[in-house]
Amino acid sequence: MKREDYISWDEYFMGVALLSAQRSKDPNTRVGCCIVGKDNKILSVGYNGMPRGCSDDIFSWERDMDDELDNKYLYVCHAELNAILNYSGPALDDARLYTTLFPCNECTKAIIQSGIKEVVYLSDKYSGADSTIAAKRMMNTTGIKHRKYTPSKKSLIISV
Repeated sequence: MKREDYISWDEYFMGVALLSAQRSKDPNTRVGCCIVGKDNKILSVGYNGMPRGCSDDIFSWERDMDDELDNKYLYVCHAELNAILNYSGPALDDARLYTTLFPCNECTKAIIQSGIKEVVYLSDKYSGADSTIAAKRMMNTTGIKHRKYTPSKKSLIISV
């Protein structure tokens, strides 16, 4: 008889996004992303971090700095954009994107342009921010479904 307590596809892919977020070196917000094809195969992953070649020991991780050029927001590549840019296969048409934080307006532009058709998110903590409101407007206008992931368990333990 087969196991009955296995995790769902949503739990699996959000788990990959959560695990990817642990690669981020951001001291405040760690975001992970997992892009999945129609056949439930993982196509790409990403997390928020400095662009390739930009040392995360040199560029600032600080926010709200007096000197705008020391603000992390000018440098950090978001998890969703990283996952899209990390993908090297054919088009992402009809793919699903799992992310630990609802995408900003800039990442949403990349999501739309790449052909992704659904966004599954864990947190929407910036729901009142203009960038999130704009992102939702763009998704709604272009027919991209977005839904909140609701975990069935409080924790998922990975043991070796």
